[in-house]
Amino acid sequence: MARGTTRRSLAELTESIGDKSPVDGKTAALQPRTPTTAPLSHLVANPRNPRRDIGDLSDLASIKDRQLQSALVVSREAYLKLWPEDLDAIEDALWVVINGCRRLEAARKYGRVELDIVVKNEVASDRASLLTAAIDENIGRRDFDVIEEAEAVERLVAECAGHAGEAAKRLNRTEGWVSQRRSLLKLAPELQEALRAGELAVRVARGLAQVPWEEQVARWHAEQENAGKKQEGAETPKPGPKLRPASAPRIVKALSRFEPEPAILAEALRDYLDAGQLTQLVSALQATR
Repeated sequence: MARGTTRRSLAELTESIGDKSPVDGKTAALQPRTPTTAPLSHLVANPRNPRRDIGDLSDLASIKDRQLQSALVVSREAYLKLWPEDLDAIEDALWVVINGCRRLEAARKYGRVELDIVVKNEVASDRASLLTAAIDENIGRRDFDVIEEAEAVERLVAECAGHAGEAAKRLNRTEGWVSQRRSLLKLAPELQEALRAGELAVRVARGLAQVPWEEQVARWHAEQENAGKKQEGAETPKPGPKLRPASAPRIVKALSRFEPEPAILAEALRDYLDAGQLTQLVSALQATR
């Protein structure tokens, strides 16, 4: 042992390792912790959010007192590696909110000072992955209109090098579903607005999208006129046997014959019902919770 050094006992050496090690302690202090909350001033909504309008936030008014779900964010650096041209939109924010943009806006509106967050920079591994995360959160929401959905799907297909099958795989949808949504972008602007307003059903819109663009509106008006004439000229039908309305148990029994695939059922109902009927259905389901 060199002169001038102090002999240390085995017990002292044992106590100095692990959590009590001065070296390990310094190393741990140098490693930044991943935050679980962030002030609103450090957050910005995803500039590539597929939603044009954040919608009515009254259902999130309780966020002032409690936040039920954390917002998914990526770091400023991770986002700007993908879209450096969005620097002006990011401004001085440290975190970009990918899932939870409505929660962010509700927090600002109702006076919350910070937001619970989950940092997942792996979501920003490439553009397609980030777009997928943003689209996946919004699909199926009643206030996310089908044209916004179609535009978002189209952008994702472009990021997948034009491969609709790859986009479908990322969204856990069929390639046919992706193709149907993309076809809606071939509609004339008047028909797209009618679709948004619930005046045009998706199933009808898909057929009109196959018609030459300059003929679509005239074809739609002609179909509406023919339908009106049929209703006016229809004879009063003779009363037939009174059908018993489908009760809840009968509907459940019918559905039990199929595999329980809520996403497929939601897609079918969305294509079959108009916007007003879908709103009534969602309200009825929420009332039975």
